[in-house]
Amino acid sequence: MAHINNDHIEKATFAGGCFWCVQTPFEKIPGVISVYTGYAGGIGQNPTYQNYAQKGYVEAVQITYDPRTASYNTLLDTFWKQIDPTDSEGQFVDRGPHYRSVIFYHTPEQRELAEKSKVALENSHIFDKPVVTEILPATNFYLAEGYHQNYAENNPTHYALYRAGSGRDQFLNKVWSQRSTDHSKNYTKPSESELRAQLTPLQYEVTQKDATEAPFANEYWNNDKPGIYVDIVSGEPLFSSLDKFDSGTGWPSFTKPLNPDNIVKKEDKSLLSVRTEVRSKECDSHLGHVFPDGPAPTGQRYCMNSAALRFIPLEDLEKEGYGEYKKLFKDS
Repeated sequence: MAHINNDHIEKATFAGGCFWCVQTPFEKIPGVISVYTGYAGGIGQNPTYQNYAQKGYVEAVQITYDPRTASYNTLLDTFWKQIDPTDSEGQFVDRGPHYRSVIFYHTPEQRELAEKSKVALENSHIFDKPVVTEILPATNFYLAEGYHQNYAENNPTHYALYRAGSGRDQFLNKVWSQRSTDHSKNYTKPSESELRAQLTPLQYEVTQKDATEAPFANEYWNNDKPGIYVDIVSGEPLFSSLDKFDSGTGWPSFTKPLNPDNIVKKEDKSLLSVRTEVRSKECDSHLGHVFPDGPAPTGQRYCMNSAALRFIPLEDLEKEGYGEYKKLFKDS
């Protein structure tokens, strides 16, 4: 185990609804040492899952990190992109003040950075309602019960079902995918800072770090509406609903790409078997993999990540700049 110099270690505490869901994105950030779920901001000692709400606590996560690698601004950016900051009465399916969003600052510097980031989010006009996330001093934090720690890792099936039904990812993809609509025919890859501002943590991990999202807990696996799927990073056209089929895997699957020239196939030896990775040509986004077990007429299964895609409904193709593809649906 690497030696940790405590002189460079800081803490950050965030509340954003269900702490299972808030924990996972922070764990993927380089420089984050640990992320624990717990209860913050209430009155009285030793709250439990049964009584924390009555004591005025909120579900929260406490992060230990090295600011030389993971800046507090990076943590703030990750936090904003996994919550609904306009909801003062809970988060998504979870309702009540114990599920509200809060930034608990540990230092005057954290407070200043949090307030600036909140103002910047307001001024961005991403949301059409006020940002109501509270910024409060960190007072007390109690660890949640053991079964709440690393819940997504220890209970992947239940976590995936809960997350899919919570409405969180549907909301986040809708809000932040809209930041990717102004690309027209310019399919150039944005800068690193632009990517982090444009993408949710999951979208970034999938497209830039070759991660794979959970099956059946993603936005498009069972989407049956007519339209096309484009690169979430650039808007580059990739797949059509006309070629989409239910593969039973829990990921959106297609028999062929919309335009073969827009994708690149690469040999992937990251697992025990050799697979064929699929990436977008212009922006080099990791999309998924292709397998030779699909239906006729191609026999191919392009198994993609929803987080790498943005769906454009048929009725929006013209206004989104993809009118040329409308003719594909005339006889469908």
